[in-house]
Amino acid sequence: MLHRKSRLSRRAFAVTALSALVAGGGAVASGAAMADGRGPNRRRVTREMRGVWVATVANRDWPSKQGLTADEQCAELIGHLDNAVAHHLNTVILQVRPTADALWPSPYEPWSQVLTGTQGKDPGWDPLGTAVEEAHARGLDLHAWFNPYRIANHTDLSRLAESHPARRYPDWVVAYGGKLYYNPGLPEVRAFVQEAMLDAVAKYPVDAVHFDDYFYPYPVAGQTFDDTDAYDRYGGGFATRDDWRRDNIDQLVQEMAAGIRKLRPTTQFGISPFGVWRNAATDPLGSDSRAGVQTYDDLYADTRTWVREGWIDYICPQLYWNIGFEAADYAKLVPWWAEVARGSRTRLYIGEALYKAGDPAQPAAWQDVDELSRHLTLAKDHPQTCGHVYFAAKDMAADRVGAMAQVVADHYGQPAKLPR
Repeated sequence: MLHRKSRLSRRAFAVTALSALVAGGGAVASGAAMADGRGPNRRRVTREMRGVWVATVANRDWPSKQGLTADEQCAELIGHLDNAVAHHLNTVILQVRPTADALWPSPYEPWSQVLTGTQGKDPGWDPLGTAVEEAHARGLDLHAWFNPYRIANHTDLSRLAESHPARRYPDWVVAYGGKLYYNPGLPEVRAFVQEAMLDAVAKYPVDAVHFDDYFYPYPVAGQTFDDTDAYDRYGGGFATRDDWRRDNIDQLVQEMAAGIRKLRPTTQFGISPFGVWRNAATDPLGSDSRAGVQTYDDLYADTRTWVREGWIDYICPQLYWNIGFEAADYAKLVPWWAEVARGSRTRLYIGEALYKAGDPAQPAAWQDVDELSRHLTLAKDHPQTCGHVYFAAKDMAADRVGAMAQVVADHYGQPAKLPR
């Protein structure tokens, strides 16, 4: 069943959120004051992505804790949607498969633990169905965010729901870095995870399918991802194990794109990878960076090829560094990605580290209320950049130093339509 609120209560919530911002001199009031063309908005973009991630893994953004009632969970979700509208955003990217489980009634995987505290327990409502309906009622696009291979943030199979596929097929599972993953090298795993994810596409008019940066796991010093048996069985046609692993992920991306097109041709497919494909010191085609992780070499995700070949509709690299950061300078990575996207069919959006703004553990640049706003100003110099997505919803609501309010004041004076 869908959990619905009355139209009157939805309007009241949105008006309250907007009124609070205006009364407090917040982002919407400041942005609207400059919408007459006298301020920075005189060159405002009318079509751009303005998105926010809503992470559910470990209850990062939503629900705020496990075990809330269905009404409480729904109210919190609607609050995030209304907050997106209040900030003149147009897209919400909701994580609906955080650890090989589901935030919709799935015949393939159990209900997510983040809802009730017990994996497999019915929460009494349909979060994804409600999110799609309520987002569309507000003029927001809803992107369904899936993690393909992560099973659990621990290594104990017995802690998973009895119905969990990982318990039925333990030979699909690799323990690594204190977590459990499905093995991307097994064709039966690749087929299963696609079937599980495409179930949501078949059931709901989601505007996009969204993957983040987790393919093969991030490297852990002194540990080996044990896929030797799979490599021995399936890797014979490749020069190296690394090439075989990259091909496994390439196949996932291409097959998922084809599956989405077949089920729902208007639904897009986007990926948000770690922001460095390869450093120039590793590959002359790489970026002027010295990042410790390179997606091509460490996550076996050839993100540049996905863009150049047009396998995906959009890419949203996580450029979670400040302007001038030595190892990975935002001001150098944006033009690199713009050049990769140039001439391709893949749109470029930029992932922004809103969570760092005002965090005292971050470099001094992130204590400056204008840092994020400067990101958008810089990106406008590159026409391939079609918008920005902010990590994440909890940080947008808190807005510790007012960085998001400044972005809205400087750049989001009026709502924008999405690129089509």
